[in-house]
Amino acid sequence: MITTKITIENYLAEYLIGKYGTPDSKVVRLPSDLDLYHFVYDLLQKRPAGCPVDSGNLELVLPERREAHLPGGKPLATYNYIGERGAKILSRKINTMMRAELHDLFDENKHVYGIDYINSAWYFLRKYCIESLSVEALLKDYQRWRRKMRRKTSVREYKHR
Repeated sequence: MITTKITIENYLAEYLIGKYGTPDSKVVRLPSDLDLYHFVYDLLQKRPAGCPVDSGNLELVLPERREAHLPGGKPLATYNYIGERGAKILSRKINTMMRAELHDLFDENKHVYGIDYINSAWYFLRKYCIESLSVEALLKDYQRWRRKMRRKTSVREYKHR
């Protein structure tokens, strides 16, 4: 098992650790059927010469793929580094994944079960042990997204007689 560490926003690291981490350690092992698993594999590159030891708030188990043993594949002994640019790209992907799950949870709880948004936000934070975000931040993000996605159609102006 080869791991690497990257630095991303704290709430995204907490989300991934809460969703895919193991209870006894903070190491994240992504399932092989997840798009993020393949995304991480594509971002792997050779460690630059003189690069310091990995540091960061998220430790990922690197994906081992069958193609690594074929000619042209990436052996993890050599390709075991995610650079700063790769960490930013991965951070955006994780952020999109987290927000999609959050918005889906809010909609389902409100319209199917009748649960308030604030209770859904508390549930989401407790489920993934996220301490870096507040309930108000999640609610504000959802309201912005809902306003942007569900714009009302413009209504024709009526002239008064």
